[in-house]
Amino acid sequence: MANKRSLKHAINLVCTELFAEAVAASLYGNEPQKEKSHADTVLASIVRLESDYIRRISHIEPGMKPKLYFKILRERFANEVDEIVDQINCL
Repeated sequence: MANKRSLKHAINLVCTELFAEAVAASLYGNEPQKEKSHADTVLASIVRLESDYIRRISHIEPGMKPKLYFKILRERFANEVDEIVDQINCL
C-alpha cells in the first residue's frame, strides 16, 4: 500500500488530466455551443470525484482492514475514472 500522501497526489494528477481533457473536448468537439451543459456536468463530476476520494483517504471505515479498504478504494476510483473517460469521449 502506498502512503496516503502519494495516493492523494496520484488522485489529484488523474483528476487534473481528466479535467484538462474534458475542457479540450468541450472546446474543440462537434457539440453546438448551446449544448454545453453536458460538458459542464462532466466537469462537475470530475471535481466531485476528486474531493470525494481525497476525503475518503483520510477517514478509513471502522472495522475494515486498511489494506482491504485501500484496495477497494483504488478499484472504485478506477471504475469511476473509466466512466468519466467514456463520457468525455462522447463530448
